Amino acid sequence: THIWQDTSLGICLPTWQRPLGYVFQESSLLPHLSVVDNLNFGLKRALKSAGVALSDAQIALQASVELLGIGSLLQRMPQELSGGERQRVAIARAIAMQPQLLLMDEPCSALDPIATAQVEELIDELRQNYSVVIVTHSMQQAARVSQKTAFFHLGNLVEYGDTEQIFTNPADPRTESYITGRIG
Repeated sequence: THIWQDTSLGICLPTWQRPLGYVFQESSLLPHLSVVDNLNFGLKRALKSAGVALSDAQIALQASVELLGIGSLLQRMPQELSGGERQRVAIARAIAMQPQLLLMDEPCSALDPIATAQVEELIDELRQNYSVVIVTHSMQQAARVSQKTAFFHLGNLVEYGDTEQIFTNPADPRTESYITGRIG
């Protein structure tokens, strides 16, 4: 068994149990649980099933709370939060177990421009420690936050490469048509 160890958090998990972090389009917080209970819900179960002490789970959770700057929100209920705050909580929940890959599905689609800018800045910070994949239909957002871009059409990969290359000189005419708004 391969073991993954994050010495900064003191957590050891078999690599096959190291999770995929997923951020839904909507924050998907449980409305009857406080922010801290939402954060603890999945984390405690996953780490307990992996044989990791709950005290280690709390250390991991605290690290994600600090990274996301949501410490003042912990006792609030999801319906008391703005859309941007809910999305930050959802991101904290996703990264609490230090996933190898963070998948974000339209992470800013329901946010105002200010909250979108804050989440995009956070994505830039997260990419220092995580591989981040963002699914978006916003060409502007893709151009702002991505280093690599893949364009899919009807479920098929059309083109993949450096974002600047895809947006300035796409190799496939379907990619150019989508980026320029002629299709899509």
